[in-house]
Amino acid sequence: MMDDADVDRMRQAIRAASEAAEVGETPVGAVVYRYDRLLARAHNQRETLQDPTAHAEILALTQAAAALGNWRLEDCVMYVTLEPCAMCAGALVLARIPRLVYGAPDPKAGACGSVLNVLGCKKLNHMVQVESGLMADACGQLLRDFFKKRRSM
Repeated sequence: MMDDADVDRMRQAIRAASEAAEVGETPVGAVVYRYDRLLARAHNQRETLQDPTAHAEILALTQAAAALGNWRLEDCVMYVTLEPCAMCAGALVLARIPRLVYGAPDPKAGACGSVLNVLGCKKLNHMVQVESGLMADACGQLLRDFFKKRRSM
């Protein structure tokens, strides 16, 4: 069940996504919290780093693991503006994240129920609780505005 803290944390992810758009990156932002402590805040950097794996979620997981000194991110929650792809969903499983909250669905590459359901696969060694749709309109609008602007160039 989502609450006011979830909304505040998604707002931080939205700010990170806005920063991505400002530097020409697809506007996706992610934050990772452990209890009330912000461990990580990241946005997509595929163009900046010329790295196909530099998704907001992957960068945030790396930062959170470094902050804790442990790759197991138990007791953590990730908030991300767009439904994670298969790579990022797999990384959430591997990192042992217990809960994911995302904003907008991704009907082209979403792997949390839209196209695939990696996080719902009972054969995997870890299950992630997924809550979707938090501030979905605001998250989706960032993407629509970004791609509309890009198409008009």
